[in-house]
Amino acid sequence: MADSADGTADRDGDAVDGQTLDEVVRFTSDLIRIDTTNRGGGDCRERPAAEYVAERLAEAGLEPVLLERSPGRTNVVARVEGADPGAAALLVHGHLDVVPAEPADWSRHPFSGEVEDGVVWGRGAVDMKNMDAMVLAAVRQWARTGVRPRRDLVLAFTADEEASAIDGSGFLADHHPGLFEGCTEGVSESGAFTFHAGGGMRLYPVAAGERGTAWLKLTAEGKAGHGSKVNRANAVSRLAAAVARIGEHRWPVRLTDTVRAALTELAALHGIEARLDAPDFDVDTLLSKLGPSAALVEPTVRNSANPTMLEAGYKVNVIPGNAVGYVDGRVVPGGEAEFRTTMDRLTGPEVSWAYDHGEVALRAPVDAPVYTAMRDAIERFDPDGHVVPYCMSGGTDAKQFSRLGIAGYGFSPLKLPEGFDYQALFHGVDERVPVEALHFGVRVLDHFLRASTGRPRPGAGG
Repeated sequence: MADSADGTADRDGDAVDGQTLDEVVRFTSDLIRIDTTNRGGGDCRERPAAEYVAERLAEAGLEPVLLERSPGRTNVVARVEGADPGAAALLVHGHLDVVPAEPADWSRHPFSGEVEDGVVWGRGAVDMKNMDAMVLAAVRQWARTGVRPRRDLVLAFTADEEASAIDGSGFLADHHPGLFEGCTEGVSESGAFTFHAGGGMRLYPVAAGERGTAWLKLTAEGKAGHGSKVNRANAVSRLAAAVARIGEHRWPVRLTDTVRAALTELAALHGIEARLDAPDFDVDTLLSKLGPSAALVEPTVRNSANPTMLEAGYKVNVIPGNAVGYVDGRVVPGGEAEFRTTMDRLTGPEVSWAYDHGEVALRAPVDAPVYTAMRDAIERFDPDGHVVPYCMSGGTDAKQFSRLGIAGYGFSPLKLPEGFDYQALFHGVDERVPVEALHFGVRVLDHFLRASTGRPRPGAGG
């Protein structure tokens, strides 16, 4: 029986070795140094990072394919052959682009990739070049040691996730679906990180759903005129009234299967009885008893719509003929019809609205073998941790890959120290990740990817 680098025996005899632990840190740092800032509107160039990834994969004996919809907006896809030809394939995907960072706001340069005091600093350290590095480090060890995962793995490193995904996962799903043949499930960002729930309790939330995206453009038409005159058809007033109604609206509770499972498990861990089907059940009362854990669930028990931008006028004494506003809407799985009906009512007859960008809501089963494999892998390396399902309030590339029938989960494992505000670092200042968190993550990911079974391959005999 082999031992892992931290002394933990690996029952499969394929411990993560020291080279892999070194590589996951180095790859994270190297990728951070490659500036792939996505400013939206096509202003990004992922190709240098894609070429770096492709070179690391080729060194492991894989045959990566580089694909572009637009020049410089490069995606990388490779397949790792599994040992069981009857098992469905698993998609493992991570994006290469990052959101902008202003160096003056940071204590370290956001693209330095500096490793200091056991921490890797820089934009992408948690979102999500760390996960990209874990995948690279794991598959390279398999190549050195002759290990094969149980099922085929399709590795996708995508462009444009931080904007519309039109040059990334959307392009791949729509124009290269054959590369994902046999994939029934996928894993990616925003799950399996340590969430400290108080009293020493460590949670590892695994995403098994995402709210849908509903970014809206509101338009109010009116009568242009002088600012000193009475105007009963003021477009700004009409828009402002609609925006106020939207901002003040209290959306009704809509509990999906994933959220119900999360509430049930969190309540049990806190020693609270959760009677979700009782006539007098009040989700807000339950959330108030869950302490810090409530933050995992609270954003996803309802639809939401937050006004974010307003555009109108060009001079203080001129009433404009139209006014435009934008709303960031998020929709729970199954809540699309209610969202549209509510927006019709809140905007009223004098303001029109349309989708500026929309993506579907997702849900994935928590009783599936792949979820069990994720839970077992985390609890293997942190036996005192508790894996719970949750629904993401935002979205990932899993939305685009769902067009291919792929159920998406958030699983990019990290063991984080108490006080390390992981969620605040997403798109935040001084983004960073502890080296030990990367070591934990690559161990967990390695074990999960080798052990995962999933569903039978579509069309396979049985």
